[in-house]
Amino acid sequence: MSRIGKKPISIPSGVTISVDSDNLVTAKGSKGTLTQKIDPDMGISIEEGVLTVTRPSEQKRHKALHGLYRSLLSNLVVGVSEGYKKELELVGVGYKATNNGNIIDMSLGYSHNIYLVVPSEISVATRMEKGKNPIITLEGIDKQLIGLVSAKIKSLRKSEPYKGKGIKFVGEVIRRKAGKTAGKK
Repeated sequence: MSRIGKKPISIPSGVTISVDSDNLVTAKGSKGTLTQKIDPDMGISIEEGVLTVTRPSEQKRHKALHGLYRSLLSNLVVGVSEGYKKELELVGVGYKATNNGNIIDMSLGYSHNIYLVVPSEISVATRMEKGKNPIITLEGIDKQLIGLVSAKIKSLRKSEPYKGKGIKFVGEVIRRKAGKTAGKK
């Protein structure tokens, strides 16, 4: 039995979940509405504020889908009730970030500024304080979309291991390497 798949998902108050005949799960909460299409083989049951996902057999495919869909449904419930937030930090001399609505203007050490249009489902905020690194904050209800956008922003200037410059998550530890002078002893 899948350890992740067999965990029940508790539905908080204020969140309603409905299952369509096509196995389309819709979650509505205070933050918004999300939908997720589920494989027709998987079984979904809602009883007494608890959502469970069951699989029909012990096939390798069904075992893989069991944990996957349980995680996706859990992300839906958390997204519509609490939401998700990611913070990215720009580490480097002269790195800047500002936003105008959902357009982020970043100065990342290239000869030009980079403009990135963020989907309207995500709210963007930038913070620049004197003496601290600029921070980009992404908030929304869709975990997959926030992860996709933050990965795109990180790919614009990857963190390098020698000086630690680049874009990283707040709290992420970059594994540092010694420079070439360290090897001459």
